[in-house]
Amino acid sequence: MNKKLWSILVLSSVMLGCSVHKAQFYPVQGPLSAQTPVPVLVAKVNGIFTPGNISLVLDDGEVCKGRWTRVPAIQSRNGVAAASPASNEIAGAWDAVYGTGFYVSHILGAKLHLEARLSGDRGTVLNAEMYRTGENASSELGPIRGVAKDNRGNIYKLVLAD
Repeated sequence: MNKKLWSILVLSSVMLGCSVHKAQFYPVQGPLSAQTPVPVLVAKVNGIFTPGNISLVLDDGEVCKGRWTRVPAIQSRNGVAAASPASNEIAGAWDAVYGTGFYVSHILGAKLHLEARLSGDRGTVLNAEMYRTGENASSELGPIRGVAKDNRGNIYKLVLAD
């Protein structure tokens, strides 16, 4: 492969990994979901399915920041993948947003699975996860789905904007 084509491919992949996206956090359970109108929180996300930063401003102006990291799938002795113990903190949020059993049947062991812990400047802690189906080059990539849960009793559906 010539150097010019190689440089273009490397630059393109770096730009895709560093692109800034918006994500909306829709409260589906907890105190924020009871407000009228329900506040929709908007986050800035750097990189998708690569380690990157995320920042979110809550409805009261508190700024929360964190970093996305990939959740490693752990292979058991019988070859079945399982999620790392850290990702189990918000397993119930997946089921609350997408239905009973969603975490076990879709998230547990997913290869394209990320988590982030955001800390606010006023004490809010928000755990977020997202995943995508389609784990290899031969499978079609599915939609990105996500959830979040904060230490104030709120559960959110996370939707990534294009």
